[in-house]
Amino acid sequence: MQSIVPLPLQPAQWEALQAAYAQPPRAYHHWGHIEAVLQGYAEVAACPGWRQPREVALALLFHDAIYEPGQRDNEARSAELARTTIPRWWPDAGLDIARVAELILLTARHGQLAPADVDADAALMLDCDMAILAAPPAQFDAYDQAIAEEYRGHVPGFLYRINRRRFLRGVLEQPRIFLSDWFHARCDAQARANLRRAIG
Repeated sequence: MQSIVPLPLQPAQWEALQAAYAQPPRAYHHWGHIEAVLQGYAEVAACPGWRQPREVALALLFHDAIYEPGQRDNEARSAELARTTIPRWWPDAGLDIARVAELILLTARHGQLAPADVDADAALMLDCDMAILAAPPAQFDAYDQAIAEEYRGHVPGFLYRINRRRFLRGVLEQPRIFLSDWFHARCDAQARANLRRAIG
């Protein structure tokens, strides 16, 4: 995974990121999720490519670094962590830290955005994060169950089920689930099949 990120990461930095994704214990938003989105990042890098590859990679690395189920400020806190960490780790890299934070904050709006609302890099990055919706059925089901497990003990079960169903239905009803043409062509049909099945 380190070879995918177009910036040097020292072992201690890599370990710090992995540690962040282990707190609190997570069923889905753990380091495995970051490995998956970085694989999507690498596929996009090969074609169609990124305009700001370093900033996008950093946004993906940090986007769920702070994650507490049921809290509304996870993305804002993750963006703030990126703002404070990146200048310390890469002081002379000339990175657009505000852009990294902007991309992280956009992940709070999954299912609410249209292609016209974002630029090409943002669309592709958000789609990397949402690609799990188009996973094979068994993998999608495992993801759906893991999200429920994360919320268990934080949100009453009946309320979680109502809100989760509302979110999935809202995504399904969007004219475009995936904001980029690249992901739309590859993922839309499978994502819609998974969502219909999950909603029941």
